[in-house]
Amino acid sequence: MGSRALILGGGGPVGIAWEVGLAAGLEERGVHIADAARIVGTSAGSFVGAALASGRPAEALVRAQMEQAERDKAATKTSSSERRAPPDLGPLMRLMASRPAEGTPPTAWLIEVGQFALNARTITEDQFLASFGSITKTGESWPKGFACTAVDAVDGSFHVWEATSGVELGRAIASSCSVPGIYPPIAIGGRRYIDGGMRSGTNFDLGKGYDRVLAIAVVSNMAREMQLARVEAEVAGLRETGARVELILPDANCREAFGNNLMDARRRGDVALAGVVQGREEAARINAFWS
Repeated sequence: MGSRALILGGGGPVGIAWEVGLAAGLEERGVHIADAARIVGTSAGSFVGAALASGRPAEALVRAQMEQAERDKAATKTSSSERRAPPDLGPLMRLMASRPAEGTPPTAWLIEVGQFALNARTITEDQFLASFGSITKTGESWPKGFACTAVDAVDGSFHVWEATSGVELGRAIASSCSVPGIYPPIAIGGRRYIDGGMRSGTNFDLGKGYDRVLAIAVVSNMAREMQLARVEAEVAGLRETGARVELILPDANCREAFGNNLMDARRRGDVALAGVVQGREEAARINAFWS
């Protein structure tokens, strides 16, 4: 077995803000989760994981979230509130309601989701790639030990992108974050790929083979019991492989900051700060496990 793995789940812009805040709060107390030998991200976790694996200080990532929140506020004053409203997740949520409650979803369901994504009207791939900033620039090297997840929009197959995959880092991250119906499927090697969270919002099973796994899941107040059941089942399955696992979930204050839509980027500032506070509070528990 290897040493330590960090697995970061998905959760939209809100999830990104919480995860970087959490990492920053832990860092303040001397817990450096980016020291993991393996960092695997799904959707929001792919962006955060790549940034941490690249050596970017979590505090700087929080500062970027706060600066973007200020720019959002300024933009709201000069544009209609409707333009700044979060995306409508209704159509995707109705499709997600047909997902089996337990286990990995069947290929047929993933194909259905992929078709929905391919048919949706969204921004262009170039616009989506640009929205990630410098981390997705063409040619940026893969961070050591980093991997992220995606699903083939046509055949429903699951893919784990890493340095040996021969995929541009930017496209790999964008594919992992391509929420069906909201963002465009991303072209890679003549195929098109969507959010790895369609297979699992966390994909904790990718921690198999490591002695210690820090599992981070963006579980909100929406359908909370169902989310928790899936997360706990994945953690249990990972422990059955012999791994020691610690799980971090958003606390009550963070869930309140999340609101009802994880795609609501307007909340990123408050969420990041709430994440920092939780990270400080979690530090003693995680340090005993991680050190």
